[in-house]
This record gives sequence, structure tokens and C-alpha cells, in this order.
Amino acid sequence: MNPRATIADIAKALNVTPATVSRALNDHPGISQETKKAVRKVAEKLQYKRNKIASSLRSGRSHMIGVIIPSAAINFFGEVVHGIEAMANTYGYTVLLYQSNELPDYERKGIEAFVSAGVDGVLASLAKGTVDFGHYLDLKRHNVPLVFFDRVNDELGIPSVVVDDFRGAYTATEHLIGQGYRRIGHIAGQQHLKIFKDRLAGYKAALEASGLPVEEKLIYQGDVSIESGRRAVRHFLELPERPDAIFAVEDYTALGAMKELKERKIQIPEEMGVVGFANEVFGEHISPGLSSIDQQPAQMGKEAFKLLLEMMEPRKEAVVALDQKRVTLAPIAFFRQSSARNGEGA
Repeated sequence: MNPRATIADIAKALNVTPATVSRALNDHPGISQETKKAVRKVAEKLQYKRNKIASSLRSGRSHMIGVIIPSAAINFFGEVVHGIEAMANTYGYTVLLYQSNELPDYERKGIEAFVSAGVDGVLASLAKGTVDFGHYLDLKRHNVPLVFFDRVNDELGIPSVVVDDFRGAYTATEHLIGQGYRRIGHIAGQQHLKIFKDRLAGYKAALEASGLPVEEKLIYQGDVSIESGRRAVRHFLELPERPDAIFAVEDYTALGAMKELKERKIQIPEEMGVVGFANEVFGEHISPGLSSIDQQPAQMGKEAFKLLLEMMEPRKEAVVALDQKRVTLAPIAFFRQSSARNGEGA
């Protein structure tokens, strides 16, 4: 490797200006694809290594982004991060990852760490305990680009990427009704978070559309955990008329419900059907396989990065006000044995 290879060396080899080479290496829209390819080819031949520290000092940018996720133990968020990293690598950005462990104080620490590191932007999914959004509004006030994904708050005027949670919940509940279940319980999540509020609304709408009553005693307020699923089943079984199916707000809650049902020798799906939400990887490997709603996590990560890129590297042709921008992905149903009362599971 030639440690002294510089932008000037590449420019000389191609008979162009150093400024043209610099813009090409930074994927500037004003440089043709043909020139970009030529510059990259010569840069590779000369084994040119970009000095990112020096470049950051000159440009005032770090080409780093911060990503806050609620938990690294949840496969869904891992898939979102894969999508983010795929796009970040394409555009020359490094990803700094911080998990909040579902705690607002950890979110604040993560943001402080990102600001200290000089990130160019932040992607975040809210912790389930977050009700005060001051730390996120601080980022906005200081013009640090911020995009929410999955768990969002529409009232803050921050661009976001979500799945259609209402439609996903409606589809899950409609499926259970189609399988012959008539008393469908719902294990809900914290209602200050939009995604869980929308899933409850979708569940209710599907019941109403089928002429079935919405019974508040069949709605259990959970906290998005395996233990929450267990507690909900114990609650449902104490009712004079217990439900014959459960739509859980997410898959770990559904897993807890299934574990409790199995321990109590209640047959799934014959005596009680179960559907979750998120299509976590364990769902197809447990018995019976868990029916669930996929949220397209990798695509969510890619779309979130694209929104953030628009904010970090604004283009003149952008016509949509970014603080009003929202990308909504379609939910995809995966119905397996846990809800196949009519023998139609995968």
C-alpha cells in the first residue's frame, strides 16, 4: 500500500481537479456516475485510504450516526439494525449502537454519548417507559437530524418509519374470527405508545366489523413481556366465560401466553388460539408454530436511514417537508399452527 497516496494523486492520474475527486468520493450528486466509477477505480488501484478524522475536521461532519434501540435481545430490532447498517455502509457512514434497555434514563445517556461523539444524525425507537420526550426535542432544537422508527410519537413533528399497526392487528383478529373463534382476548401494550394503541384499535375494529362485541374484560393491560403473557392467561382463565383465542400485542407476550396455556394443559389451537405480532425468529421453531404479523424490520431500517440521509444531506429537489414525512410499511401475515383451528396453518 502507498501510504502517501492522496486525492491530488488520483486527480493527476485522471486529469481532473482535486475538488472533482473529493466530490466523487463523497458521492456528490453533481458528479456523473461515470466519473465516480473512474475515481473509485483509480483510488483502489493506488490503495488510497481516506483520512476520516482529517475529513471530519475539514467538513465539520463525522459520517457517523447513532442508533438507539430498546433491546438488543429482541430479534426484531436486530433486523432493523441490519437494514440500517446495509444502507449506512453504502453511503459511507459508521453506525454507533446504543440500547436503552427500555429505560428513559438510558435513552438520555445514549443521546449524550452520540452528541459527544459528534454524530451527524440519530435514529431511535422509543423505550416503552418513555413519556417525557425532552431529550429528543433537545436534539431537534440543536438541529441534529432525528428519525424515529417503529415506536414513535406523532405529536413531536419528527419524521418516522412505521408498519401499519392498525392494519396488522385488524388482520390478526380477522384471521382468528375466520378460524371460528368468537371470544377473542387481547393482551395490550402500554397505551402511551402509538404502536400499541393502534394495535388495540385494530383489534376492536375487526371485532366490530364482524358483529362481535368488544368486551373490556377481554382486554388485559400488559407490559410487553413473557411474564405479561402468563399473567394475562391467568386473568382470562378466572373469568366466568374465558376467551377461546388471544391476540397478543407482540410475540414475547404471545410466547408467555402459550407457555402458561401449555402448563395448564390447554390445547393450542383447539381450545385456545394464539396470534402474536412481530414475527420473531423463534415463532416458527416452537410447537405449535406461532402465528404472527411481520413488520418488515430490515426494510424499516433501510427506509429510516434514507429519511435520515435526506436530513443530513439535503437535496434541492426535496419537495416534502421532512418534519411531516412518514413512511408506513405494509404488515405481512404469517399464520401457523397456533391459530389453525380449521387446519389451515403453515
